[in-house]
Amino acid sequence: MKLSEINLSELMKVFGPAWLVMLADVDAASIITAMQTGASTKYEFIIVLLLLIIPLYFIQEVAGRVGSVTRKGLGHLIRENFSRKAAILFSFPMAAADFLSYVVNYAGIAIGMSILGVPPIITLPAVYVIHILIVYNKKYASAEKVLLAFSIVMVVAYLVLMSRGISNYPLLPNINSGFFFLLAANVGAVIMPFMLFYQTTATAQKGFHSVQATKIETITGAVASQAIMIAIVIVSSGLSPNAAFSSTHDVASAIMGIGGANAPAIFAIGLVAAGFLALVVISMASAWGVTEALDIKRDGWFKIYIIESLPAVIVPLLYPNLISLTLNLMVALVFVLIGPVIALGLLAQNNKLMGKHTLSTFDKMAFWSSVLVVIVCGLIVFI
Repeated sequence: MKLSEINLSELMKVFGPAWLVMLADVDAASIITAMQTGASTKYEFIIVLLLLIIPLYFIQEVAGRVGSVTRKGLGHLIRENFSRKAAILFSFPMAAADFLSYVVNYAGIAIGMSILGVPPIITLPAVYVIHILIVYNKKYASAEKVLLAFSIVMVVAYLVLMSRGISNYPLLPNINSGFFFLLAANVGAVIMPFMLFYQTTATAQKGFHSVQATKIETITGAVASQAIMIAIVIVSSGLSPNAAFSSTHDVASAIMGIGGANAPAIFAIGLVAAGFLALVVISMASAWGVTEALDIKRDGWFKIYIIESLPAVIVPLLYPNLISLTLNLMVALVFVLIGPVIALGLLAQNNKLMGKHTLSTFDKMAFWSSVLVVIVCGLIVFI
């Protein structure tokens, strides 16, 4: 089946996992990374963010393809085709790193709600309960509809903000030591380990499977996610790199100066939607990965889902300034990605497993080149 033969009805049946994982990729941590990037380099990283669409698409397309063909999650496939130890080795570091993601996303939601006038002591417990209720006693398809609504709110909010903040800054990057750290942070922000586990398992759980339709959804989500990152960079380009993130009041005041009186509220709504979407998607991916690696019954994933992010609710109340932690987390995630992404590529090359959808020569070149670019960009900060 060719891309031109995919009809809208078929695409809508598949639509969900790839789009959501791409939008969840623009979580509170990625937004903070984009804000720091815009404040520090103005528009110099826009070209880099556009180029990152390429590895983002080729890596995530393989995740969707494997899930669509095998109808099994990545943790399950690694355990079956490699070993239980390998599945644990790849899924547990992801789950550990995801804890920091929970912290940052809870913090991002708290910041957004604080701008809207709701204190963290009320916001954080409420968000924790709501993120459980969304998936409680529901099939994946039901939870997916709620998450799609959050993704739409997020897209609209940041595109509206971008239209208010466009200035005339140079696009060519200034190559220095700060550039390489931000490069590593943005690469870590664009492709995270949870994305591989989520897209593979969520695609497998869909009732309708089409590799070609998944390709279309993946490229659409890749472009949309990077468009949002660029929008945040543009909005943040007028902020001070030294003082813009010292407090919620400073963030709101600075954004108001760029986009007008309503800009802080729009930014806050987008931040809350992004943080909540990511919180649920990352929690699901982490719980799926651990459950599949340990070969726990499918119902067991919900217990992990409940427990894993609970401690992270407390951290933003104790440590409100998480900017430095966030940027370093983005760099660290590149290393956590290495094991699962290599396993994913080997699975996608398995003729017995993938049949006619095994990676072609071009697909292999595109995938492994993308993986190499991501790893090198993560390592370059230490050179």
